[in-house]
Amino acid sequence: MAGNWEDGIVSDDVKFGFQRPEMYELKLAGTATVYDRHVFLCYKSHEVWPSHLESSDSDPLPKLFAATLKARRDDIKLRTILTICEVREDIGLSDGDVLIFPDMIKYRNLKVSDVDAFVEDVLVSGKPWTSGPQEPISGSYVFVCSHNNRDRRCGICGPILIEEFSKAIESKDLKNEVHVAACSHVGGHKYAGNVIIYSTDKEGKIAGHWYGYVTPDEVPILLGEHIRGGKILERLWRGQMGLHTEITDKVNELSVLSGTTVDTKGNASVETASQGCCQGAAGFSCCRDANAEGKEVEKGQGRLPSCFRKWDKPEVYTAIGVVGAVAVVAVAYGFYKKSC
Repeated sequence: MAGNWEDGIVSDDVKFGFQRPEMYELKLAGTATVYDRHVFLCYKSHEVWPSHLESSDSDPLPKLFAATLKARRDDIKLRTILTICEVREDIGLSDGDVLIFPDMIKYRNLKVSDVDAFVEDVLVSGKPWTSGPQEPISGSYVFVCSHNNRDRRCGICGPILIEEFSKAIESKDLKNEVHVAACSHVGGHKYAGNVIIYSTDKEGKIAGHWYGYVTPDEVPILLGEHIRGGKILERLWRGQMGLHTEITDKVNELSVLSGTTVDTKGNASVETASQGCCQGAAGFSCCRDANAEGKEVEKGQGRLPSCFRKWDKPEVYTAIGVVGAVAVVAVAYGFYKKSC
């Protein structure tokens, strides 16, 4: 019996965990959601969250919060996304608490009957909530997607990363400085482990950085170099809070120009850049019709520069793919450096 149980764990890790074949196959820069403000609603445990919290009749608080944000989005000046995080009493997160970044404030004990007024006061009008005091929060916050019922990859990778962060925080005596919690779907389960870190940058401002393909090996690096040293881990960086469509457009433009991906074995294949889906928090998505837009991209491929025409197709695709991938990372990191 023990052997079968252990085999199941190994099988899960190979299929969905850090050993899965798709790890590191996709470029990460520019894949983070475009937003200016991140709202976290603390609600129950990640182990019991249904696949779509924002539409679950059994979970009226997150459902109403998401629906109200969607209904009022034209009235909200800042690009605001909503994510659910787990209740963690050990770091002061109780059911119904709301965290807001980059404001670094917390409101306690939001109820269904409070949602409309809360959104109006805080997120639309930009004022303190009239029904409850705001509390300042400090330190760094690490959110790890662990939404198992939404995608098994995050369900496997997330809890392992949280455990590793917790151990490292304990061993380095950072319990009062760094807080870690599970969060719901943030977009890009294929990049699991997905980690979002809110911490103070070199200028003293609150920055929110997204990472993908994070494994336990990177946990001490993120704690030491990112949180304490103010440096990003380039190879796993997806983007950051406050980078608007300027960077997204440039990344997409470069992806269309290259039109290729290169796998870990060096093989190249053609793809249309429009086939991606940017899944927003709280169930909002901006997915595009890959079939409809693929034709436009195909037309736009046009003629290759003369220096490529004498090469065989695989050589051309590989060269353009590598150049495009390097350019995407360079552009994304360039925007990050400007913001620091």
